[in-house]
Amino acid sequence: MFRGMSAVQIFFWNAMIVAAWHVAVFIACVKLPASTFDAAKKRYLAKGWERGGRWYKDYLKINLWKDRVPQHIGKDGFSKAHITGVSVEYLDEFILETCRGEWMHFTDCLCAGVVFVLNPLWPGVLFAFLILLGNVPFALIQRYNRFRLQTVKKKILREQRALQAAATAASCPQA
Repeated sequence: MFRGMSAVQIFFWNAMIVAAWHVAVFIACVKLPASTFDAAKKRYLAKGWERGGRWYKDYLKINLWKDRVPQHIGKDGFSKAHITGVSVEYLDEFILETCRGEWMHFTDCLCAGVVFVLNPLWPGVLFAFLILLGNVPFALIQRYNRFRLQTVKKKILREQRALQAAATAASCPQA
C-alpha cells in the first residue's frame, strides 16, 4: 500500500496508523468490563514454562530493568513503585490491572503485523520492530508482577486462615 511513497509520507502514514491503533485499543481497554480481565481466564494464567514468574527473573533478568521503564498510571490507577495496601481486595484489584495492562500491550502488538503488511520491506520491519519494542517489555512486566502479587495474596490468605483457625481453637472449650 505504501510502496512508491516518499520516506516522509511513509513515516506520516505509519505514525497515523500506530497512533489511531493505540488510541482505539486504550479506549477499548478502559471501556471493556472488568470480567474481560479476570486473572482466572486461561490467557492470564501462568504457563508451565513461566514457572510462576521465575522464568522472567532467571532468563530475562526482568527484576534488573523493569523499574527503569516508564509507566502509565491512569486516574485512580496503580503504581508499580509500591503496594499501598495489603488487603486481599486491594491485591485483587491490582491483579486485575496487570491483566488489563497485559491485554492492552499484547493487543497493541497486533499493529506490528498491520504496518509490516502495509509497508515496503525495510520500513515495515522497522515500524513493526518499534511497535514490539514499545509493547512486549511492558506486557511481560505485567505478567511478572501479576505472578508476584498472586504469591503475596496466597500468603495473606494462608495467614488469615491460620489466624481464624487459632481463634476458633481458642474459643472452643476443651473437653
